[in-house]
Amino acid sequence: MEKLITCIVIDDEPIGREIVEGFVGKIPFLQMLKSFDEPLEALQFLQENEVDIIFSDIQMPNINGMELVRSLHHSPMVVFITAHRDFALDGFDTGVVDYLVKPVRFDRFLKAVNRAKEFLTLKYQATSVHQINNDRIFIKSDGKLIKIMLDEILYVEAQGDYLKFVLTNDSYTTYTTLKSMEDVLKLPKFFRVQRSFILNLESVRSINGNMVELVNGKTISIALNKKEELYQLLGIRG
Repeated sequence: MEKLITCIVIDDEPIGREIVEGFVGKIPFLQMLKSFDEPLEALQFLQENEVDIIFSDIQMPNINGMELVRSLHHSPMVVFITAHRDFALDGFDTGVVDYLVKPVRFDRFLKAVNRAKEFLTLKYQATSVHQINNDRIFIKSDGKLIKIMLDEILYVEAQGDYLKFVLTNDSYTTYTTLKSMEDVLKLPKFFRVQRSFILNLESVRSINGNMVELVNGKTISIALNKKEELYQLLGIRG
């Protein structure tokens, strides 16, 4: 089965938004997580959830598409869809995958999606993590293959296109994505507490509100939509 590519749609104009939603629905490997008419709501969603592609208008109230993308700490693939041709050059300066001018034809939309898919494929194939068995992995770091026992991992943090593995007595950085690690670091031992962190549940020392403290003193914020599940996994009853 082909891996689904997740996306969101952002456009304050209902017609433009509905057209893009319809295009997404025609492409089997795309999965639309949500559609937004308010960019600030989309920004909040992106701060708590990982998405592969953003389809966004540029001119919108409160914050435009360019500003939204630039504000993200880890930006997904971006396809801008707008009625204004003069944004094209500036759009590519932000590192977007493609720039489409309304009214958009489906064949042109599909071309942009396939371009984003190619980028994503190359990105995920570039993984530097090799799973040996259920209790250890090897990662490429500083030109060497480093053996990491899963029990020693306190947490893993996304840092752009890199991951930082923080262990009981050491830390290593390697070129890969947090999403690519979810099949390796998974329940019941590991839990993705927010979009940038996967933590070892055994490393949790305490929880204070929306912050979790680990045994090494590190504090990590809990995404609002993850808090209840985290409590359940730790056996905490409200």
